[in-house]
Amino acid sequence: MADRSLVHVAFYAALIAALGLLPPVAIPFLSGVPITAQTLGVMLAGVMLGPVRGALAVLLFLFIIALGAPLLAGGRGGLGVFFTPSVGFLIGWPVGAFVAGWIMRATGRLNVLTSSAIAAAIGGIVVVYAFGIPGLAYKAGLSLTEAAVGSAVFIPGDLLKVAITALVAETISRGLPAAFLSRT
Repeated sequence: MADRSLVHVAFYAALIAALGLLPPVAIPFLSGVPITAQTLGVMLAGVMLGPVRGALAVLLFLFIIALGAPLLAGGRGGLGVFFTPSVGFLIGWPVGAFVAGWIMRATGRLNVLTSSAIAAAIGGIVVVYAFGIPGLAYKAGLSLTEAAVGSAVFIPGDLLKVAITALVAETISRGLPAAFLSRT
């Protein structure tokens, strides 16, 4: 991987960490799984960097978390976070970034705004929830239906993150196209 790609991967890992500084909103009936801004960083990593670099950025962030850095929303970090009801969502993040990046490449004929919205919605919501809901159900002792219904509270915020991702991607693709790596 070229030096420039490493810088991009590190930048998006840092962006995800910075988004963790925004205060989380805890959802008590979901065993404390918080609403955070960090999934916006996951969506942006996939959409902007492409499948491999996007997933690597998220994996780098998770590695730093596993080492103990308190970079998850609410100042959480360490191996213990991988044994909480949020574990499925965390596992889904790199997969979601990969899928978002892959969709950006696959929808290259569409304009950036449309393809990034589709990519962020599928990678950042559908894929992440496909991992998160079963993980939540298992760790919190809920049925899949209970976990899915409880997770629905996250959908409006996630749709807002999709819109922000699409607007950021469109703006960057016009103003700084060299930073838009998912279609190269």
